[in-house]
Amino acid sequence: MSETPSTSFSMIYPTSSEGQLPSSRHLSVTHPVVAKRISFYKSGDSQFGGVRVVVNPRSFKTFDALLDNLSRKVPLPFGVRNISTPRGRHSITSLEDLEDGESYLCSHGRKVQPVDLDKARRRRRPWHSSLAITAHAHHSPVPAAAPGMLRAPRRLVVFRNGDPKTRRVVVLTKRVTQSFEAFLRHLTEVMQRPVTRLYATDGRKVPSLQAMILSSGAVVAAGREPFKPGNYDIQKYLLPARLPGISHRVHPKGNARSESRKSVNWKVSIITSDLPNAGTSSQIYIILYGQHRSSAPIYLYGTDGARFQDGCEDIFTIQLWNMNSRKQFYIPVQRWLARDQEDGEICREFPVLNKGQPIFPVTIYEVHVATGELWNAGTVANVYMSIYGEKGDTGSRQLFRSKTSFSFLRGQTDTFSLEAVHLGDLYKIVIGHDGLGPGNGWFLEDVVVKDPTTNREYTFFCHRWLDQGEDDGKIVRELYARDYNIISARQKLEFNRKETWAAESWKFMKGNTLQFYNRLTGGFVRLHPNGTVDAVGKKTDKYGLFDVIFNKENICIFQSHKIRHLSLALDNGSVAGMASGGASTKLRVLYQPNRCALLESALVPGHMVIFDHHGKIADESSAGYANLSKEFVVFVKGMFLNSAVILLATSLCQALCIQPDGSCTGVGNQSEKSYWKVHKISSGICMFESVKNAQMYLRIKDGQCDGTGTGDIDCHFKIKKNLENASISLESVKNPGLFVGLQSDGQAKPVIYTKNGSVFFYPQVIKFGREDPTGISATPSKEEEKIRGSKKRQETPPESEARGPLLSSTAKEISETLLSEDEWKVLVLTGNTGTQANVTLWVYGDEGVTGPISLSKDSSEQLFLPRQEDEFQIEIRNIGIIYKIRIGHDGTSEQPEWNLQRIDTFQVEAVSLGKLQKVLLRCEASDKSQYWYCEKVVVRESGTTSESTFTCERWLPFMSQGIIHSEIELFLQEMQINHQPKIQEGANEGDWKVTVITGDLEDAGTTATVSLSVYGETRCSGPIILGSGKHQLFNSNSADIFKINLKDIGEIYKIRIGHDNRGKDPRWYLEEIRLENIDTRELFCLTVDSWIAENENGGDTWKEMPVVRTNKAPLPVVAYEIYVYTGRKPGAETESNVFINLIGTRGDSGNRRLHQSKNNKVKFQRGQVDIFSIEAVSLGKLKKVLISHNGIGPGNGWFLESIVVKSEEEDGNQEVLFPCNRWLDEYQDDGKTERELLAERSFSAAGDTGSVAS
Repeated sequence: MSETPSTSFSMIYPTSSEGQLPSSRHLSVTHPVVAKRISFYKSGDSQFGGVRVVVNPRSFKTFDALLDNLSRKVPLPFGVRNISTPRGRHSITSLEDLEDGESYLCSHGRKVQPVDLDKARRRRRPWHSSLAITAHAHHSPVPAAAPGMLRAPRRLVVFRNGDPKTRRVVVLTKRVTQSFEAFLRHLTEVMQRPVTRLYATDGRKVPSLQAMILSSGAVVAAGREPFKPGNYDIQKYLLPARLPGISHRVHPKGNARSESRKSVNWKVSIITSDLPNAGTSSQIYIILYGQHRSSAPIYLYGTDGARFQDGCEDIFTIQLWNMNSRKQFYIPVQRWLARDQEDGEICREFPVLNKGQPIFPVTIYEVHVATGELWNAGTVANVYMSIYGEKGDTGSRQLFRSKTSFSFLRGQTDTFSLEAVHLGDLYKIVIGHDGLGPGNGWFLEDVVVKDPTTNREYTFFCHRWLDQGEDDGKIVRELYARDYNIISARQKLEFNRKETWAAESWKFMKGNTLQFYNRLTGGFVRLHPNGTVDAVGKKTDKYGLFDVIFNKENICIFQSHKIRHLSLALDNGSVAGMASGGASTKLRVLYQPNRCALLESALVPGHMVIFDHHGKIADESSAGYANLSKEFVVFVKGMFLNSAVILLATSLCQALCIQPDGSCTGVGNQSEKSYWKVHKISSGICMFESVKNAQMYLRIKDGQCDGTGTGDIDCHFKIKKNLENASISLESVKNPGLFVGLQSDGQAKPVIYTKNGSVFFYPQVIKFGREDPTGISATPSKEEEKIRGSKKRQETPPESEARGPLLSSTAKEISETLLSEDEWKVLVLTGNTGTQANVTLWVYGDEGVTGPISLSKDSSEQLFLPRQEDEFQIEIRNIGIIYKIRIGHDGTSEQPEWNLQRIDTFQVEAVSLGKLQKVLLRCEASDKSQYWYCEKVVVRESGTTSESTFTCERWLPFMSQGIIHSEIELFLQEMQINHQPKIQEGANEGDWKVTVITGDLEDAGTTATVSLSVYGETRCSGPIILGSGKHQLFNSNSADIFKINLKDIGEIYKIRIGHDNRGKDPRWYLEEIRLENIDTRELFCLTVDSWIAENENGGDTWKEMPVVRTNKAPLPVVAYEIYVYTGRKPGAETESNVFINLIGTRGDSGNRRLHQSKNNKVKFQRGQVDIFSIEAVSLGKLKKVLISHNGIGPGNGWFLESIVVKSEEEDGNQEVLFPCNRWLDEYQDDGKTERELLAERSFSAAGDTGSVAS
């Protein structure tokens, strides 16, 4: 047995045979030649201004002497035990290692946290004070004082070292506790002898003000001599105050009247067992409990040889006050007090026997300690606890033997057994740790103590840090029991709900667009045009988007993003779509600790939005509770737009951030230092730049995850959205399969995706971004930033933002020249007619807006005169890259008219052309940075008021029908169809205008090449390449117009549109297609409203739509179920991509890839039947199929046995067999990989497909 815990959460260190404490540090005597001036700073604390120390042979003879001196100056609870270099990589172990003029870090353990020394040097040295632990009345908790302030002047008993009879009571005031050195000087005056060291009554060294204030209320003052044990009884002096940590047992009916304090001598006999190794050399103490109070720890030591040897009896004489008894007590023990014996306890309690029976029973309390879920919440420090009841306390006990393998891990509940004499009703605990070891901080959730004697449970709620670097810096806390467990559980749940709401409430700000995902149904809530609501929508469903149009605290109105006049409503317990603004549409958002939201009627509390497992509206009485769900995961649209500023929260109060050394941690505060700026590379791929540390990007490289990226491919991350909890995971684009993850201490590292939460980040938008106005993917490269900045400065405000009346005059040009970082020069060139109105300018950037800026001078009547250029100097701060301006006037004065048109004005001389009909624009571009977006061209003939407008609204160059066009012909606005450009002059016979409308969902655009096939009664047009998304086509929320020729095609009855699934993001949400005959004005509007993507709708990248005519019923869209039978020959399976084309009496389905098997994860295996489904406009009676594969992958040969196609149509079901029994293999049979299979026979719906292929 080598150590004994005391009532002040520390250990009694073993003494030598002379009773002196051995030094815990290695003595190293050095003799510096010259004096060194050195600065010392506190580990991890940039607020500490540091101390300057002169080191020479006279001031410090040993390294330990320097440590002792620094312990009084650097505020560390356990003193300075380690000195290291500024980055914490090398420890200093001798005075010779210190270099003159350098700076070092001080810590109490081996783990050192780097410090921003420049910031620390600018700080003034603070007054170091800690929160005093004051007394608490019995069962009456005292409210906590403000951190850093003493609650009230506190008394401290100071004993003289080795002489317990010499003591003084010192009042701790702010004057005497300015610093530890000042307090020692004050004690020197009070004790009338030099005081250079302080010890606790159990022999622990007290190295700082914090440790002294957190002590048990008494210290031992010493000079340079070591600690001398003695009976330092402080109860006699501090009994009225009853400081925490001092044991006291009081009987409920005891006589509280003060008695005379007589000194009574007691003889204590301790018999050590004769078992082998039963003796000990450790320092032994005893605490006696009486009716009124308990004694202090009484150390049993002597001068006549060794004590506590095997089979020996040791007799001691002790002096007690008012123990109220002179009887002899025999207390049988027969227990080990050793770490490696029995339960490992080195402190035990035994009740006094009365007539052979114990006065109080011995109880084994079951203690459940829950560590919080925050990152780095666990600790490796030694944890101590003392339990207080109406009959006293247990004293300080170390919690060291948990029923789990490792104690105090993040999110873990540890169970300990604590044996003590029964305490009666419990009312508080004191729990803390010694701060030793790396990562010693600890986030304690709560403690539950079970009393088996009364079968009661006591809950002590904490939910705070015990960490010198977090919260208020305390590592010891007093926790008071809740009256009832049910009330305690409710309070804890309510607290967790409030904490979750604080983290999630940003989602419900007015103007946000939301989606509600139901985990039971696996779908999103949808509001249909007819007012019905369900919860089976897909992520891309346009009816599943809701705008927050009203927000007051947690009451909101959710308006349909697609159907503006309807909002979610709860009316008489039923969920429906109702007119926005009514009382029924106001819903209260109630967040659960699992980050799910409940939607409750604000009008009728208790009525919830509930769905059954089919996604239909329900109430709690309509089915079993297990089949109902009222919890929703809430998603916000548009979080990762370019230039957005976000937090990547790792818990409710922590976030991912960059540390000073460039590493990343998930334990950062949710403050500005944890903000990240989003750089959108392409759909679903982004980079994250630290806002606090510009040009530092999150990255994964060489097996490390840090924040030292420079914006290259290592910094590109694919965003994986997790539906179950609204979190995201960041997958490295360069290293697929590796995600940004967190270790238990919160440090970031690359990990493989798991669902244990280490890769989950909860984004919070600080500032929403926007789509890049040029349509070009955002990158951080300086060259492209410069290009984008140049383009944005050239843009003009849209016509909708013009202010004031617009007449015939023209302000021809506004040019901006950069003077300095904030100063800009603005040149305004007025056209033929000026204005005397007050002109204002707004300048818009991707990070803010400046305006209104008044463009005025002293002589305002001389401004904006006809054909005059006016120059102004303005200041623009912190708005980022300029992408547009707005200019206007207030309409005052006699001549307010002023018309601002395009920025660029040119003058062209030519022989009179008569009435203009068209213009030809040409733009040569070698890369995307040179693309040009032209809105319109206005031509005005000099000397006239007439002008001709040619609308373009297109990027140049552009792609159409597979060809890149660098020039375009624009026709006069009055001659154009819907004001859209034409590619060729005039219209030929059979020309049709095709308008392709891409949806307004996020990432709805595609980078693939889109093709169109049109089917007529006479023939099919074949695939017509419309263009590629790489050339600024098919962007989100856009309409692209093409002209195609369908001469002699006959009456159109269906179209097929799709893409080649190539490019970075080929997914495409197609909203509508319009076909208009330019000659006859015949118009077909075909609604699609569907994703065309491999990961949506069965993976088909083609979509067929029938043409609807007023005088003829359209053909139905049929789902064809395809059964593919792979043969049983060796090597019959294939890994290639297989394609099929169904051909019937009404045309063909086109070449479709058999992408997702409905019944097998691995397709086309030997002897296997795979089922696929494709949709096509009814093909009539099937005649043949074309089946092929692309020969890609190992073992690409394939032996196909047969194909069966089933369909259900209005005129009956169809089931057709297409036998094959041949290889599709370059090296087998005839070497063909494509075969045409003819229909052998048809079957009724009851036919057996199994026999067909046999």
